[in-house]
Amino acid sequence: MDKKFALSATDKKIAGVCGGIAEYFGMDSLLVRILFVVLLLGGSLGFWAYILLWILAPKNK
Repeated sequence: MDKKFALSATDKKIAGVCGGIAEYFGMDSLLVRILFVVLLLGGSLGFWAYILLWILAPKNK
């Protein structure tokens, strides 16, 4: 299994984090974006998770 998480270069609105997660798990990026919004509205977990992934994840080439 050579699948690695990376920021999406094609499916991105801000930084490609949600698109990268969706590509990694083989799901629709809209569902991932909705999950991040729910986490953001429920507290700051969604915001900090997004920022950390944006900074730490490699960019997809």
